[in-house]
Amino acid sequence: MEEHIGLDVSLKETMISVRQNGKRIWRGQCPSDPQVLAEVIRKRAPNAKRIVFETGPLSVWFYHALTAEGLPAICIDARHASAALNMAPNKTDANDADGLAHLAEVGFYREVRVKQYDSMLTRTLVSARSQLIKIKTELCNQIRGLMKTFGLIVPKGAGRVFDTNVRSLIAGNSGLERIILPLLETWRSVRARAAELDRQLVAAARESAPCQLLMSIPGVGSVVAASFAAAIEAPENFRTSRAVGAWLGLTTRRYQSGEVDFDGHISRRGDHHLQGLLYHAATVILTRSLADSKLRSWGLKLREKVGFKRAAVAVARKLAVIMHAMLKTGELFDRGAGATA
Repeated sequence: MEEHIGLDVSLKETMISVRQNGKRIWRGQCPSDPQVLAEVIRKRAPNAKRIVFETGPLSVWFYHALTAEGLPAICIDARHASAALNMAPNKTDANDADGLAHLAEVGFYREVRVKQYDSMLTRTLVSARSQLIKIKTELCNQIRGLMKTFGLIVPKGAGRVFDTNVRSLIAGNSGLERIILPLLETWRSVRARAAELDRQLVAAARESAPCQLLMSIPGVGSVVAASFAAAIEAPENFRTSRAVGAWLGLTTRRYQSGEVDFDGHISRRGDHHLQGLLYHAATVILTRSLADSKLRSWGLKLREKVGFKRAAVAVARKLAVIMHAMLKTGELFDRGAGATA
């Protein structure tokens, strides 16, 4: 007989629940190691049909490791699973594992696509670069704020200009030098490391055919192109290009009940980092890009009607649709063509 398994994964321990013919036949726990978990599953459920667990920090590792072991691993959306798991009167890891096993048995779940390691590597590179840039900006602002207390206003400037201005202002003030110079050295180190990751990202984008294709769009650089290509992975993962906008949370939510029917704000679901990058690209298209295109003209007309922010969100959504269509067809961006979105 076939068994259905639910896994409640945590950082140290994983709770396991095995069901067969509508009944739980075994429940236990083991260390959160896919190899150890695979051994336990083969022993307790040799005919496992589904092994269900929720999305989380370890889900990518667990999915690929269990799949490599030949086990039918299925990762499901934690938001959908929570609706069923919250029906239990007591919230425990054991009850969550039982609930996931029950979902696996009845087939009432939504499976999510787990990214490959190459895509996750690109995503990690982009995230690490963004984090270093954030730290660099915070250190710069901290130095400026501390020096203002002593009447030392650092002029506008970045990079070496900022470094030179700070050193010239604190020169001769030994007390302030002992405080500011360590921060300044840390800022220089973080800046150098961020530049190094930036070079890695640019080099990876140059070697990637999908990134080169997406970068033909004015306003789309290596960061946006690499992030989008890593998130989409293969155009065949989406049935239509229009579905990408909804998947990224850039479409409006609708509420309809009785005589009430209205559209609200965008859902903001999906990859929040990619949402921000696409919004930034849309902002560049509307404000800084000198290359004229149907997309930019449409966005500028929309800005006059609904305002800049809403127009930028609409351009970001349409940009996502266009980028997916480009990956699907392999064609460069056509500035004179209008894409339906």
